[in-house]
Amino acid sequence: MSHPIRIAPSLLACDFAHLADELQRAEKAGADWHHVDVMDGNFVPNLSIGPPVVQAIRASGQIPLDVHLMITEPKKWADIYAKAGADVLTFHYEAAKDDFPATLEAYRATGCVVGVAVNPPCGVEPLRDYLDQIDMILVMSVHAGFGGQSFMPEVLDKVRQLRAWGYSGDIQIDGGVTDQTAPACIEAGANVLVAGTYLFRSVDMALAMRAMRVS
Repeated sequence: MSHPIRIAPSLLACDFAHLADELQRAEKAGADWHHVDVMDGNFVPNLSIGPPVVQAIRASGQIPLDVHLMITEPKKWADIYAKAGADVLTFHYEAAKDDFPATLEAYRATGCVVGVAVNPPCGVEPLRDYLDQIDMILVMSVHAGFGGQSFMPEVLDKVRQLRAWGYSGDIQIDGGVTDQTAPACIEAGANVLVAGTYLFRSVDMALAMRAMRVS
């Protein structure tokens, strides 16, 4: 099955002093989604943004908002971030593993495209019985919480495993994705590529995105 390649620039790497301009720059360059990292300083050691900023991004952006929640107790935040404007809403399996079926149900009830993320140490085996209920699986290729880390190629085995199981949803890769690492991601079966530093620090973002799409 062929999956369309989508590029989702990570706003964590943008110039927040000129957020609306950065959204427009990414859209003009050909972005498919805006990727928004929400960190609570608890599940991950960093702290980023909350619902009011997501709401502001939704008001200024013209393409789908891909919200990645790196937070504890994700179940209680599902409706809040959906109402803030998320189109795609992803929570971490590790943060919900003790209450995963109920958490997944809460996210599905929002009407958003539902994603489940796994950090590098976590396998995808716990998700196997739920694949028909998950629209997208986010395979982290760095440890969640900070930008600018180096790509971990070994996580691509998880992507291959998901496709071997017949998973037909989107598979997203986040962390250290560039024009150099994107081809291996696509070859393994991933089709949604998140890139922050590589895109927002490029001289020509449109050219950088085109390079990522070439496998």
